[in-house]
This record gives sequence, C-alpha cells and structure tokens, in this order.
Amino acid sequence: MATGEEAGPSELSGMPSWLLTQSALHAQRIVAERFAAGNARGYHYRLLATLSEYGPASQASLGRRTGIDRSDVVAAINELADLGYVVRSPDPADGRRNIITLTPAGEQQRERLETLVRAAQDELFAPLTPSERDQLTTLLTKVLRHHQH
Repeated sequence: MATGEEAGPSELSGMPSWLLTQSALHAQRIVAERFAAGNARGYHYRLLATLSEYGPASQASLGRRTGIDRSDVVAAINELADLGYVVRSPDPADGRRNIITLTPAGEQQRERLETLVRAAQDELFAPLTPSERDQLTTLLTKVLRHHQH
C-alpha cells in the first residue's frame, strides 16, 4: 500500500471505480511498453486479432469491432499494409469501400503480439492466483456487458 505523498485519499481506496482506474493506468503502461519492445502498437494487435478471428472486413467494420476511431483505423491499416501484414482491396460490392485482409505475415505478427500481451497480463496480474484472475475477468466482463447495452 502506498504511503506518504504516494497514497491517495483513504476515502477513494475502497471505491472499485477508483481502483479500476488506477489499475487501468498501470495496464496501459505495461501493455504499451511490451508493444513498444515489439515495435508495434495496441491498435495493430486489435486489428490483426480481429481480422484473424472474423476474416476480411471493411475499415468501417474493423473500427466498430475494435472500438478504434475511423481516422485511427485508416492510419493503423496504412502502417500494417506498409509492413505487409494486411492487404487492402476494393470491395466488389461497393467500390467506395476497401476490404482489409490479413496476410500470412500478419498472422505471424499477431501471434508475436499475442505473446507480448500475455507477458503483460502476467506482469500486471502477478499478485493474483489463476483462480483470482479468472474471477476478476468474469466480474469485469459482467460490468462491461452491462454498460455496453
């Protein structure tokens, strides 16, 4: 527990929302550091994982599935295309839209990034047992689903 100037008000320390926010800051830092070490960004992993799971998709669909803003999707897709991880091609049903397809190199990169994400999870949740991690995941999923509807 933090002491002195590092400690927040004791009133906050019992509030799950405050604890979640503080934990999220550490999570963002740890994951960003892992991705930086792998010469990638979180957006890259989110897009590659989505394409791996769901197959080729429009940029708009990728934005909706990943929660990434449209302009950020375009920039990240450009980066991934430049690296040979995705291919952009016109949608035969609508020439104004592009379809993004994962390449074999992109799938390999997704696997490398997944390893980095798993290492970040291990670092962040080191104080928890596997059972506690499962319980936390279940509870956070329940809260998230409630607010997504």
